[in-house]
Amino acid sequence: MERGFHLITDRVVEALPDLACCRVNTMHLQLLHTSASLTMNENADPDVRHHMNVFLRHLVLGDMYYFCPLEGPDDMPAHVIATLLGTQLMLAVRDGRLTLGT
Repeated sequence: MERGFHLITDRVVEALPDLACCRVNTMHLQLLHTSASLTMNENADPDVRHHMNVFLRHLVLGDMYYFCPLEGPDDMPAHVIATLLGTQLMLAVRDGRLTLGT
């Protein structure tokens, strides 16, 4: 998958058909991949994903020299971003839906 911010909410919900049975609960998501990360942001304005991507590309330069001969040139920046953003989220569930806000 291409570097950037990707919406995964629908995929997560589709993978959990029993979610509809939950009245009040929490969901723990953990991404078992060290060169990807999870973050929750607003999706009402599509520019948010663009601006987050621009900010992180500025913060973690892809063209900086990283010595990782076993992996591709985008792998080390992805490890740095995963360390900064994290690979886990705890989400609220109410009335069978994720309570994500706007």
